[in-house]
Amino acid sequence: MILTKQYRCIHSSSCQCTKGHLSEDVIFLVFQQLNWNPKLVATLSCVCKWFDDLASAMERVLRARAPKMMLDLQSSGSHSVDGNWRALGKLLIYCSGCSKGGLFNSIHIPGHFVYRTRFSRTSGKSFLLPQCRTDVLYVSDPCEHLDQGEEGDVGFFRGIFKSFSMSKVRKMLIKRRAQLHPTEVCPYCKAKLWSMLQAKMIPQSASCRLGAYEDCVEYYVCLNGHVLGVCTLLPLSDSEEASELE
Repeated sequence: MILTKQYRCIHSSSCQCTKGHLSEDVIFLVFQQLNWNPKLVATLSCVCKWFDDLASAMERVLRARAPKMMLDLQSSGSHSVDGNWRALGKLLIYCSGCSKGGLFNSIHIPGHFVYRTRFSRTSGKSFLLPQCRTDVLYVSDPCEHLDQGEEGDVGFFRGIFKSFSMSKVRKMLIKRRAQLHPTEVCPYCKAKLWSMLQAKMIPQSASCRLGAYEDCVEYYVCLNGHVLGVCTLLPLSDSEEASELE
């Protein structure tokens, strides 16, 4: 990774790093030792413009953290991903939560970093109608927010389509004349969103995979193929039964 050395921060006149930075070689070794922890990289990028330039090499971060997934997403021959590397980096490590009056109307749960999340291509099949299951979708395990009053135990999940612009899901959304959300946008790339619930494209297998009530699963997909959704989780014993049924 080769960066142009900047001895003065150009992000803020009040920044403390006016006497120069550590060399990029030293910073590279530090982050390599930390296995390119994306949360630390994101935090460092807020310090000043020079560090922000360093953090822009998000592709390297993602390759270190999820090598098989990144290899698959790029296997079409492209060196980019839908929505850019930074958006995908944020999706991997950040639960967007929800706000009252937003996408998932009824409750307010602040967004937050997640320490570790498993994304599964196999799980993604459960979120697709049978006629769309040749598409490739990676979906996370639900991020659990328990005891949310009347809403019960809430789970948020995230995902990413491979080559969404050529996917059967996108073609079906267009064929069904699905409407884009009038005001809300993807929290990861700011693109407009389709409601899979409104388009009647959420199969029963999604609730089984999540361990959620069948009529309490909702998710959106943006124009770049990022998925964000919410569900009401079943009590543990009931969710185990749902998994057996699946």
